[in-house]
Amino acid sequence: MGVLSAALTQEDGEALVRAARAAVTAFLEGRQAGPDPGLESRLPDSGVFVTLQRKGSLRGCIGYTEPQRLARALHDAAIAAATQDPRFEPVAADELGDITFEVTVLTPPERITVDHPSEYPSRITVGRDGLVVRRGSDSGLLLPQVPAEYNWDSAEFLSHTCIKAGLERDVWRTKDLEVYRFGGTVFREEEPCGRISGG
Repeated sequence: MGVLSAALTQEDGEALVRAARAAVTAFLEGRQAGPDPGLESRLPDSGVFVTLQRKGSLRGCIGYTEPQRLARALHDAAIAAATQDPRFEPVAADELGDITFEVTVLTPPERITVDHPSEYPSRITVGRDGLVVRRGSDSGLLLPQVPAEYNWDSAEFLSHTCIKAGLERDVWRTKDLEVYRFGGTVFREEEPCGRISGG
């Protein structure tokens, strides 16, 4: 899924997910481990998010929207998703056997320009686009896979992204909001430490 699917192979995706798990495992076990040098040399600069799920429920999700060194960003995002997501208690080492790892590699955000806010929904494709909304110091992001999981249409997707930013759900209907879209290529474990699918 997404614009990057041609740039990242299935082998790349598997390596990214394994590297995310390895980074968290090493951190929780108190071992020093940096980014995978093999990934550092061969993958393009990209934004990336790491999502953890435990028995079907979100357990942590953190990442970087703007392009940067992918291996380093992945390493840092994985550890942050496990230990710094303010919505959850930090992951414990004995939970890792119940957690699946998902990596979303992003294309650079592109601002959506419209003559009137009512045009926003028609400029968004559910299942392809992720969204960022910004107003002043407030911002919120939802990944491309989120609206498909909840069966939202593009207007609902906009509203939930506004809520994520701490704004009123219908603020996207006003002119004082910036809306950006981005693509994402998703790779995920089908079960903890199991087969990795996506791309």
